[in-house]
Amino acid sequence: MTDNSIYKRYIPAVTPRNDDAELVWMFIFKGTKILIKEGLEHPNIPTSKDFSGIEPAFINKQYLGELDGYPCYCMEVNDLVDIPAGMSFKELRTLLDQVEEDIFLLAGRAFQIVNWNRMNKFCGKCGAMTEPKRSELAKVCSSCGSVYYPRISPAVIVAVVRCDRILLAHNKNFRPNWYSVLAGFVEPGETFEDCVTREVMEEVGIRVKNIKYFASQPWPFPDSLMVGFIAEYESGEIIVDGEEIDDADWYGCDNLPPRPNNTTIAGRLIEVVLYDRFGN
Repeated sequence: MTDNSIYKRYIPAVTPRNDDAELVWMFIFKGTKILIKEGLEHPNIPTSKDFSGIEPAFINKQYLGELDGYPCYCMEVNDLVDIPAGMSFKELRTLLDQVEEDIFLLAGRAFQIVNWNRMNKFCGKCGAMTEPKRSELAKVCSSCGSVYYPRISPAVIVAVVRCDRILLAHNKNFRPNWYSVLAGFVEPGETFEDCVTREVMEEVGIRVKNIKYFASQPWPFPDSLMVGFIAEYESGEIIVDGEEIDDADWYGCDNLPPRPNNTTIAGRLIEVVLYDRFGN
């Protein structure tokens, strides 16, 4: 994914300005899958005009704001929902390089909000029902007043550089022979830089230095924010942890394994380090 912003065509809001718009964007989810219009040059999000004569039963419905000047909502449906011809439910992750980037970012926001609504029907403190807060994107307990915001889990992703080589690793959850840069979730009390240092040491046993911020990317699977860094090798030999990482090595342009493309921050890190930084 190239540098982009969710706010090119989208204006966030909590309360709709009116309910009689001629067109409404509909981000509809069934589990982890989103409803997509097919048969176009690129898959797209359906609108209310696509549902003429069909009234899907929504489990929940949340206003998102305006996309291209029209209101948009995210909502969840069950397995029995009727959908128009020419549409199907697709895993959001598979659409990463198929739909427009800012639409994908908004679909990711919609999925995170749907998942948050699903997971926060009840107060974690007293067990009472929660309800939407009118003034902001939050849920408030109907009994004790506790407020719950959408969960965002920060994680670091780092390209470790040694001369003109980059450290790539195979995670046990990856497909066979598929390699990427290292990543991990931030723990309590850590800075992002601390997390980079710890994750690299834990997963491959080496120390890094000169940790520099690169970029960030929302990763709604289900609620991560990937914060990217480039770091330089300092010392140590690669010793994989055997828990998450089962293989790792230094790679250059001459021996790169199968890896993420630049629609992801992992692919962009690899591309920038090997092709832009070293001019290969």
